[in-house]
Parts: sequence; structure tokens; C-alpha cells
Amino acid sequence: MNNLLNVENNGTPLVIIEKSGYQAWLNSQTEQSQTWLSNTQFSGKGLALIPNFGTGEEGKLSQALFVVTDASDFFACGDLIKQLPQGQYLLQAEPEHVEPISFGWLVGAYQYDRYISNKSDKKLASLAINNADIVESAIKFAQATALTRDLVNTPAADMMPVDIAQTALELAKKFDGKVKQIIGDELLVQNYPTIHAVGRASVHTPRLVDLTWGDSNNPQVTLVGKGVCFDSGGLDMKPAAGMRNMKKDMGGAAHVLGLAQLIMAHNLPINLRVLIPAVENAVSSNALRPGDVVTTRKGLTVEIHNTDAEGRLVLCDALAEAENDEPELIIDFATLTGAMRVALGTELPGFFSTSDDVATGITLAGSKISDPIWRMPLYSPYDNMFDSTIADMTNCPTQPFGGAITAALYLQRFVEKTDWVHFDVMAFNIRHLSGRPVGGEAFGIRAVFDYLAARFS
Repeated sequence: MNNLLNVENNGTPLVIIEKSGYQAWLNSQTEQSQTWLSNTQFSGKGLALIPNFGTGEEGKLSQALFVVTDASDFFACGDLIKQLPQGQYLLQAEPEHVEPISFGWLVGAYQYDRYISNKSDKKLASLAINNADIVESAIKFAQATALTRDLVNTPAADMMPVDIAQTALELAKKFDGKVKQIIGDELLVQNYPTIHAVGRASVHTPRLVDLTWGDSNNPQVTLVGKGVCFDSGGLDMKPAAGMRNMKKDMGGAAHVLGLAQLIMAHNLPINLRVLIPAVENAVSSNALRPGDVVTTRKGLTVEIHNTDAEGRLVLCDALAEAENDEPELIIDFATLTGAMRVALGTELPGFFSTSDDVATGITLAGSKISDPIWRMPLYSPYDNMFDSTIADMTNCPTQPFGGAITAALYLQRFVEKTDWVHFDVMAFNIRHLSGRPVGGEAFGIRAVFDYLAARFS
């Protein structure tokens, strides 16, 4: 990735302008260039390659032009790297557009080809920018995005709890952090019963991955990520169509690992903790049953209404542990409900927060960097939908309405004192968008990072 974006001041000029400025730019060009664009029927949108005229190098590329609607959109140039011929290009753009162009350029190079036998040998173009800080930052953000995408894209056979733990160990080694794991029946010994209950039916042993990094004297921020590596639905089994992409149900874990990489790479002055309950929700003779009652780490008893509402079960133990440290902020990411996708679609992640200030801060941060998020209500009158006749609560209501809200309200019972943010994300693109191929995707991690950087730097 580093060789695709360079700190240099040479290359074929690549002019990136907004459509509103195209006519003024065109008027400033030579007559030959204007004629070329006219004869090639360039419409003033997208990519145009302009050759040399009358310089002794006729036919060679003189400059490339890319016209976009909004150059401040961080994904506006996301497909450009794969459209240009091989070679190095020197960016010519307005100063305020260099950062979003750089990020879009790099994320547009992403391709998940781990299982492809005949990989493309086409070399991608490189971009030269005479700004070392922007290049370094773009690389870090693109690498974190790629990590999140890679983890989600990896099939469940190669992305089970042990593999999530291995990723955390590799990050800890790279950035001088530490990882502890609580594995298998030790979860019961150390009082993480709901993580164990969901994961015990799988041959892939459930675990709690606990990554720590940073100076303990700094403000603590704890990230919690749902790590359900595959979700069959348990005994309340999903239909085939609903199960097809459930490799992505560890998307919350992928998000917090990508965000953790961003935080550590930028050396933010925080005391970071990352908790990932990693399980497979499988079917076996010892699988969690509808009607069972489990006792959570917090001590609340939960009647299992549906074994396919398992994400909140593994998260609630991790959230209860997260609050033990009394951190400044707890943020969780989870592919928790289809209801959120119904409410907002697949491309706009919803989130909930117990703090108006935090919610506003993250939303504003995301709006500046093309990482949009949408706050949803923690509507407390729905709380009594969890009433149970034999336990403190059920794990989900019997009616399907407001499912994203009720899932968040369930989790809220396990975070009483600390400012808390809960993201319910798709973690997956179901259509190709500029710089965003079909498959695993990072939603909201750049918004959260920018908020944390502004708050704690």
C-alpha cells in the first residue's frame, strides 16, 4: 500500500476538480486540449486522458483529468486508481481536497484475493503528493479500513475465535500492547456465563479476548466488539438465505480491531482496552435452548426467548466487565439487528448513546470525513417488553417491532454509570460504490477515531 501513495513532486499531472469548476479550467487550456476533449465527447464528468500535442512527444500522456461532483467526499476518487494507466501521477487539486483524495485513492486499491488462484498481475498507478503528513495519515486510515474489511471477508472456516485472538496478538506485538484470553470452561470459573452459554456448542472454543495498550495514567477508553464468528441462529436456526453471509457476524470485532489499530498507530494519549467475546453460535446436543435461563456476569437472570438473539448475550458480559474499570467512555460495535438495516438501510450505520455530547461529537466528526452515522433513540418505554415471568428479563421481546431499539435497551441494562455508545452496523457492502467493493466494510471507525483524537489529544 505504501508504494501507491508517495511523498514526491514528480509524475504525470493528475488534475482533480469539481464539476462546478470544469468550464473555467477548460477555458484555461490550450486549443488542442479543448479540441481533444470535444472530439472525444468528454462530458465534464469522470476521467479524461489528454495526450501531448506538438512537443515532439506526440501520443504520450500529457495529463489526466478527473472531474467529480464533490472533491471533499472521501470516496469521490475511490475508483480512480483502477481506472488510470500504470505510472506515477502528480496530484494537482485544491489544498482542502488533498486529504480526501489521498484516502479515496488508497481504499480504492483494496481487493480481497486470498482465495483467488489466478491473481491479477496488473500493476496499479501511484500518486505523488508533496505532503508527508497527509500521506502518512492516509496510509494509516486505509490500513485500518483494509484490516476491518479483511477480517469480515474471511470465511468462517478461517476466522474462528482463535483467529480473532491471533489478530489481536499480532496488533499487540506490533504496537507494544498486551493480550489476555479467557478460554472455554474458564469463562465459567471467571464469571462470563453468557459468553460460554452461546459458544459452548461449537468445537471452536469460546473465549474473551482482552487487549490493552497505552499509559495507565491516561484516560481510559474501552472498546467492545461482537465476535460471533458464524451465526447459525442456534436451535432457533436461520433459514438458508439468512445464514449465507453470517461469516460477517464478527463484524463488530473487526471494527474494534480496526479502530484499535488506528488509535495505536497514531499513538493517541489514552489507556485503551479492547474486549471481544468471540464465539460460534452452533447447533449441538449442548446448545443453548429456547426457554433456558442464564445468569449474566452482572447477576441479572435472562430467559432465552430466541437463541438467534445471541449477540446481545455475549456482549452483555463484556460490557459489564468494561464498566468495572470506570472508564471515561465505552463504545461497542456489533452486527446486532436486521431491524437497523430495515430502518436505515445497509449503508448508514445507526448508533445509540447515553451522552448527548458524545453523540453530537461523533456525528459531527463523521460528517466532515464522509463517514456518516445516525443516532437512534434509547426509548425507555419499550423496556417492559423484556418482562419475564420466571427471570429478571428475557433476551428479546416476543414482538418484532423496534428491534434495533430493544436490542440497545437490553445492552443498556449492563452499562449503568459510564458514558456509552452502541453501534449497530451492517459491516458489509451489498453493492459496489466508489472505493467500496462488495464485501466487508468499516462503518463509523474513522468518525469515532476523529472524535477521540479531538477529545483526548
